[in-house]
Amino acid sequence: MKVKGAGRKSVIAAILAISLAGCSGGTGAGTDAGKTPESTEKAFNYTGAGPVTDQPDAKLSVLATNAWTTNVDLSTAAIVKKIESNAGVKVDWDLIPPQNYADAVNPRLAAGTGLPDIVYLPDQDQLMKYINSGLFIPINDLVEKYGVNLKKIYEKSPSVKASLTTPDGKMYYVPQQTLTRNYMPVFMVNERWLKKLGLSEPTTLDEFTAMLRKFKTDDPNGNGKADEIPLSMESKFVPMAFGPAFGLDLSNNFYADDQGKVHFSYYEPAYKEYLTYLNGLYKEGLLGVDYASTTSDQVTSRISQDVTGATFNFSWYMSMVYSPLFKDYKPEEPIIKGILPLKGPHGDQFYIGRTPVSGIFGISKDSKNPELAFRFLDYAVSDEAQTYYTWGIKDDTYTEENGVKKFTDKGKDNEYIQKLGIGPVNLPNIQSTDSADSIVAPWHAKLDKELEKYVREPFPFVYALPDEASVESMSMPDITTYVEEMNFKFISGDASLDQFDKYIETLKSMNVEQVIAGRQAQYDRYKAAQK
Repeated sequence: MKVKGAGRKSVIAAILAISLAGCSGGTGAGTDAGKTPESTEKAFNYTGAGPVTDQPDAKLSVLATNAWTTNVDLSTAAIVKKIESNAGVKVDWDLIPPQNYADAVNPRLAAGTGLPDIVYLPDQDQLMKYINSGLFIPINDLVEKYGVNLKKIYEKSPSVKASLTTPDGKMYYVPQQTLTRNYMPVFMVNERWLKKLGLSEPTTLDEFTAMLRKFKTDDPNGNGKADEIPLSMESKFVPMAFGPAFGLDLSNNFYADDQGKVHFSYYEPAYKEYLTYLNGLYKEGLLGVDYASTTSDQVTSRISQDVTGATFNFSWYMSMVYSPLFKDYKPEEPIIKGILPLKGPHGDQFYIGRTPVSGIFGISKDSKNPELAFRFLDYAVSDEAQTYYTWGIKDDTYTEENGVKKFTDKGKDNEYIQKLGIGPVNLPNIQSTDSADSIVAPWHAKLDKELEKYVREPFPFVYALPDEASVESMSMPDITTYVEEMNFKFISGDASLDQFDKYIETLKSMNVEQVIAGRQAQYDRYKAAQK
């Protein structure tokens, strides 16, 4: 077993993050008849619950990420060991820190030999480079034969199945799932600052701007100093925060309108309006000069010192991190509180949700027992396993009475549950709204349900055909670099917005319209797969 340390968690992908690796021309599992290799294990009556085998010495090897916290080893964490024990399988874990995972795993995948039974992929293989290289086996037959729990997921979320089905109808991966509409990133404001200045929560972009101006000039923290920083957020959240007010999904790059037409957000006329607005905030000192380098720790520090009045982050932070920074905070009344999405100049008002698939696990071509590997993964996505992932261990971290679960004091101790292996990223875990509702402040859980109706689904994950993958891998690296460079220049004023037309023409010359056409074809296939 190899276990290495882990780093600080990053809760959302960077701007314009996209799988850009080239598509391999291999002719392995991606071109066979979709048959699963024969297992050496005799027939076993798998019901969807543990155990998944009757062999007393059953073993599997798994390559995956370790915990995000440096002091937690998931290979020995109680929740992970419980899943192994229930499954009746001894797992040889090869766990690598999340922030180093892609760099460590990609060379092994490129070599294509000596892979463990199960691999957590470093990306979602949108360009099908691993599939076309024959590194992972198709699982259609296994799903049909043993996919008791996976079939339930597909019935509940057809979009998950549609995303993980290749254009030729094959499936290769078992999903790790995230919340898609609840506890999403939102604008948050200091309710005490609003009250002192006699302001209501802003509902429009103009009202938000007016609020920031008063935060800057009217001494809302009451210390007699002009030390207020009106707005503080990590740079990666800026496009997610303000893009929707202009009808754009800048954090996921692409979006489909109500007519099903696909757009690249950074290639739209509304993007110029977005840039104009942020450039205005920058000029007024409402968007700090350090906005492009602001870190999560800086935001937390500013809130704890009561010098910043507005931010944008995952909803979880409002009652679990930010409000408790104030010594006199009481769980019955918020201090840093989420607000409705801001209505933009054309009436757009929404927050961006997440795609349901946050990661994928594949069974490698080198697996000696693919049926056992699949049954282990299927059990790992069961309701029973999900309870471990989200609630922990019964009568330790939670109690249950008349079907209602409640966290114990241990369950509310973040350090304790982290060491226990809560939400283990080395397994296909599934997040839960119920457990989140139970641990946040009551006002927070109620607000989450009010915000849910404003959350819009992002552009779906869809596999690319070879010609589409070729265009993306050739064009998107340069497009991404250029967009990021010009984004900062336009906002900071280093480049005049009079150059926006030239910027659009440059993107056009970089084949952005061919990339959009490919995404349009993918979106059309995705919609057709759900019918």
